[in-house]
Amino acid sequence: MDVQLLFMLKTAIVTMLFGIAAYSSHAQDSKKPAEMTPEMTEQWEPEPQVVTPGTNNAAAPSDAIILFDGKDLSKWKSKNGEGDAAWPVNDGYFTVGKGDISTKQGFRDFQLHLEWSAPEKVEGEGQGRGNSGVFLQDRYEVQILDSHNNRTYSNGQAGSIYKQYPPLVNAMRKPGEWNSYDIIYTAPRFNEDGSLFSEARVTVIHNGVVIQNNAVIRGATEYIGLPKYKAHGNAPISLQDHGNPVRFRNIWIREL
Repeated sequence: MDVQLLFMLKTAIVTMLFGIAAYSSHAQDSKKPAEMTPEMTEQWEPEPQVVTPGTNNAAAPSDAIILFDGKDLSKWKSKNGEGDAAWPVNDGYFTVGKGDISTKQGFRDFQLHLEWSAPEKVEGEGQGRGNSGVFLQDRYEVQILDSHNNRTYSNGQAGSIYKQYPPLVNAMRKPGEWNSYDIIYTAPRFNEDGSLFSEARVTVIHNGVVIQNNAVIRGATEYIGLPKYKAHGNAPISLQDHGNPVRFRNIWIREL
């Protein structure tokens, strides 16, 4: 091959290679993301709604639904019928009466506050002492029980997800003193065919102490047998008549 032609060919190849390299470098530079700025991770919309908190942590905030204000049980009914809730109201609280009661309104996800007191006069032991229960969506029970110096099975004491999870600790006050539950609940989700998509979850704060931390509820509460899910929609809050004169006051709920 002619020496001059060989030189020209080599020169053309080198030029082409430099061109490819330059194009590749330019392409990479053009794909390089912009340098991050603080504003790029700021979210301005939507702006959170203003909610006025209560005068203390037990008082209802401005967006709460008051389920019991110390006056009457107009937001409640007999669970097993359409009649009124037949539990006596006195001095700003009500006491367990005949039969379970439930709210007239159904709920899905919520923050629930309620206060309750086991009888000051100690009678019975184990599950027979200061027993009631709050049923989330009418089927998932957070146990109410006088668990002050009163041994029973751990997943049946105060603050347990009944027959599923014991409370992390026992934060019970003495008989006759008022206890508070603050419950943050996420309802289960179901597929169109009724099968379970995601389980219910619950956090329970007893007298300011976390006793259930985002616990996964295994299904509806069962006294005998294992819990299981059955598809449902919005459902009420229910309180249990277990034959003990447990008192309740200051009940409110926020839909989430």
